[in-house]
Amino acid sequence: MGFSIKLAPGVRVRASSRGIRTSLGPRAARIHVGGGRTGFSTGVGPVGFYTSLGGGGRGRPGGGRTTSAASYQRQLAAQQRQAVREQRAEEAHRLAQVFQRILELHRVDFPPASRPVAPEPAPPDRESIRKHYQNHALAGVGLFERSRRAQARQQAAQWTEAEVQRQWADRLAQQAAWQQYLDQRWQQLCTNVPEVVLETLEEAFEDNEAPSAAVGVSGDEVSLAVLVPGVDQVVPDRMATTTQAGNLSLRKLPQRDRAAYYKLFVCGQVLVTVREALAVAPGIAAVRVAVLRPDGVDAYGRPRVSCLLAATFDRSALRGVRWQVADAAAIVRDTSRELLLNPRPRTGELLPLDLAAEPALTQLLAAVDLAELTGDG
Repeated sequence: MGFSIKLAPGVRVRASSRGIRTSLGPRAARIHVGGGRTGFSTGVGPVGFYTSLGGGGRGRPGGGRTTSAASYQRQLAAQQRQAVREQRAEEAHRLAQVFQRILELHRVDFPPASRPVAPEPAPPDRESIRKHYQNHALAGVGLFERSRRAQARQQAAQWTEAEVQRQWADRLAQQAAWQQYLDQRWQQLCTNVPEVVLETLEEAFEDNEAPSAAVGVSGDEVSLAVLVPGVDQVVPDRMATTTQAGNLSLRKLPQRDRAAYYKLFVCGQVLVTVREALAVAPGIAAVRVAVLRPDGVDAYGRPRVSCLLAATFDRSALRGVRWQVADAAAIVRDTSRELLLNPRPRTGELLPLDLAAEPALTQLLAAVDLAELTGDG
């Protein structure tokens, strides 16, 4: 039971068991307030539309606001979970690239060096030479002195041809002299003249990721030092994996697995350096390598290093290696001689070598300029 009163054009008050509601405005755009809720209606003729603008349902004051806030919280939580998943996926991709690079480090190919050839000289600029001599020959000759101008041009052409031939002969002589120097250097490189081999290797190692240095040549054998960073700078402590439910997970890498990846990294750097040395120095038949790791500085501020690996590689032993299949540690183990490693029994962690019984290795390390190799010089 209820009643309705029209107070003014477009203003009507209704009373019912739900309370008092007031309607404002024409039927085409009418606002309804009161009775615990606010609404808007529009309509012409028998068809109308009504929507709630706020307020709560019967017996639930403020229910609409509570539902809206809960929905917002759910959406916010879903967005946060999606952001975490995307961040985890990005980190997993980065970690996968790091581990993949460690596995493939030793698979870099180096084309073998060949006899260098001096480049063909550029021909003389005939046109600029002609203009120079023609301007010189025509200087002081009037525009209407046809005969003299023709003679001047003919003389300029003769001078031009002579100058072109002279410049071309000079350039060929320079090329021949340069080729003679290159042939001499090539012959010295192939016969392992120490100064030439060391200079060649120094230039080749300039862009290496692991600082490397050639420290001596004896006959057809060269001695190298390779500096590698510590495990914390190379191998991440987590690895991307999936759970039994198929969800992405970043699990902590066990110490043994981390040590195994670090060993692969160290062996990979050894093989890359050895392969490059044998590629650029065709007369070298064997490479001795010592792998060093920086261990801070001593009381005098001088860099301290420990030796993690030492081995000798013969060129002949590396022929036929399946580089794209075998891992770096297996190749080092199977192709080297005089291999020295000191893995911790339980974890496989590479420990420094005891050099007390290795005078040759101690002598090699003494020849290394540690300040230059570590970048502290």
